[in-house]
Amino acid sequence: MTIPAPFDRYRGEVVAEWIDLNGHMNLAYYTVLFDFATDLLFETIGIGKEYKQKTDHGTFVVETHNLYERELLVREQVRVVTQILGADDKRIHLAHEMYSLADSRRAATQELMFLSIDLGRRRVVPFLAGVRDSVTAAAATHATLPQPDWIGRRLAMPAR
Repeated sequence: MTIPAPFDRYRGEVVAEWIDLNGHMNLAYYTVLFDFATDLLFETIGIGKEYKQKTDHGTFVVETHNLYERELLVREQVRVVTQILGADDKRIHLAHEMYSLADSRRAATQELMFLSIDLGRRRVVPFLAGVRDSVTAAAATHATLPQPDWIGRRLAMPAR
């Protein structure tokens, strides 16, 4: 399997229902757009909706970090660029970057860690053999990309 490195196929738009009292997109909807981008990537590499329906296996997010760099306004169009930072038998580590299509400025980033799950037992399990190779191949394609400098950040108050 060959996928683009980075994966730059998701496009979305900020809708009026997502605008908060500050007049810009509420923080929760950045995650919605990032999640739509994840769904598209996962469909492409074989661990999306069809995989879940056929095998009763899927993925759960166990950790996520968002960084908001600039506001997005109603009807603003965005693209999300995704990089697979790593994968093993049970995990896949992703980085998303969201850009405004109007000015190409980055609006937000998201780092996520997913686990492979047997949905029937609600337990972490290795990816099934049929998709493990696809996940590994996609991760290998992205392994040549430089690691973003914002990966692995932690939230803390500045030292005094």
